[in-house]
Amino acid sequence: MGIWQDIHSALTQDEACVLVTLVGIKGSSPREAGARMVVRTENRFSGTIGGGRLEYDLIELSGHLLKEPTAGFTLRTFALGPDLGQCCGGSVQVGIEVLVKEQLEMVSHLAAKEQEGPFETIAELVDGKGVMRDVVESTLDSKISLCGNVLREEFGEHRHRLFLFGAGHVGKALVLALAPLPFTVFWIDSRKSQFPQYTPSNVKCIHLKEPEKATCELRPRDFVVIMTHDHGLDQRITDAALRRPEMAYVGLIGSKTKRNRIRKRLLQSGVTNGQLENLVCPIGVAPIESKVPAHIAVSVAAELLVVSEQISGKGRSIFELAERAQAV
Repeated sequence: MGIWQDIHSALTQDEACVLVTLVGIKGSSPREAGARMVVRTENRFSGTIGGGRLEYDLIELSGHLLKEPTAGFTLRTFALGPDLGQCCGGSVQVGIEVLVKEQLEMVSHLAAKEQEGPFETIAELVDGKGVMRDVVESTLDSKISLCGNVLREEFGEHRHRLFLFGAGHVGKALVLALAPLPFTVFWIDSRKSQFPQYTPSNVKCIHLKEPEKATCELRPRDFVVIMTHDHGLDQRITDAALRRPEMAYVGLIGSKTKRNRIRKRLLQSGVTNGQLENLVCPIGVAPIESKVPAHIAVSVAAELLVVSEQISGKGRSIFELAERAQAV
């Protein structure tokens, strides 16, 4: 659930809530600028600004503000070491915003926008008044910017499209592992009965008699994970996916023996050596060797997250990760 959806839920049940935002950071901090949490009555909260004493004190402060809530925005600076005893050593600028039921119309609008994907807002901060945000064209290079009394923010999440082929035990575990991660999952299987009755909100179940046909929908930078019940089907899907241009990730579950066999067959079918270099098999981070479905799912989800951060310019490649794992 997104921040504005959390706020909407809070204001439909309570009179007010508090949005806590890391507006700026200097030096080391537990979270990045733009991290947020929503605090409700009785110190209930969702999201996080990094935990520790900073988060604890701001939950307590928010609780006091909610006893007699008045819409408004205040800005406070905390030196994490001297003020709070945290070892991070940096300082953070924190926005503390009380939202009340009278702002529900704006909140509803922003919650609906959030479901559509990332968007940007602008607001003028006025002492003693609630913040009224307008949706504007995206220009920010970061999640948040405060210049004078003008606040610009990005909300919503950039999600990668992930095509997951196979609804067996590992597939079921993987969709649960991916539920809180930045992926929109298209879950494909030829066996309709394999899909569970309930799935996470980021998952769309697709029943196809010939699952490999779904590869026609692939776009550059899409992720593909293949773990069907049929090795022949695995090969057909892998073949089709590797021929699509600029895939972010094409991963096939299996052993090194399976990888060697399928590589030979793919070469015979016309897949080039260059295309085969994009195949990840086995999948998952190397130090985790368990065959338990939930453990495999965590391993694969970690690898997918590494690739997604690499695309965003925030992390190491899976090949660097593999080298580090071998050195352990």
